[in-house]
Amino acid sequence: MTILITGANRGVGLALATLAASKGETVIGTYRGSTRPTVPNVDWQSLEVTQPDAHHALAKRLADRPLSLLVCNAGVYLEKGQSLESGYAKPLWDDTFAVNVTGVFLTIQSLLPNLRAANGKIAIISSQMASDTTAPGGSYIYRASKAAALNLGRNLASDLKREKIAVGIYHPGWVQTDMGGSSADITVEQSAKGLMQRFSALSLASTGCFETWDGTQHPY
Repeated sequence: MTILITGANRGVGLALATLAASKGETVIGTYRGSTRPTVPNVDWQSLEVTQPDAHHALAKRLADRPLSLLVCNAGVYLEKGQSLESGYAKPLWDDTFAVNVTGVFLTIQSLLPNLRAANGKIAIISSQMASDTTAPGGSYIYRASKAAALNLGRNLASDLKREKIAVGIYHPGWVQTDMGGSSADITVEQSAKGLMQRFSALSLASTGCFETWDGTQHPY
């Protein structure tokens, strides 16, 4: 099985890439910036998910490689410490949506031929903060972007079902990463193990699902 994971150079993405590679899967991991990761047994590919030209270049490099699983993991959370009265400046909205929403769509769009070649699956890493029914306030940009990613995934699931491509949307847990902080509930290894089980269980029967890392159905 060939798996491509975006944003695989750190956090949950890195844990997913490491776990999949340890199980003998063929893993393609994307990273941004000029420093190529040195984690072994991963085919590292440069990708700035906000740039269409970068997607076209990656798709060209991978033109003959069927993908069994595409994990859209790359994401940002830029607004910590913002106040409702004076914060949440427009560039924060632009940059967050460019990665968390447009970047997801461009990744899927550019790699559709590879997914079609393998009747592959798509996993979108969203967040519990995407939920409309659990809305405690704050983090307006991040919440809105993850809600958009959830909506995107649900609609793609409808459109791609006829092509036998299943789409799942997942909350990775509150994870001990740079984004989640050291006081978070679970380790990246726990999150990655649970998520890989969710990806394995994903099928056309469950396409469009919104689940947590441990298999719990999350309210929309």
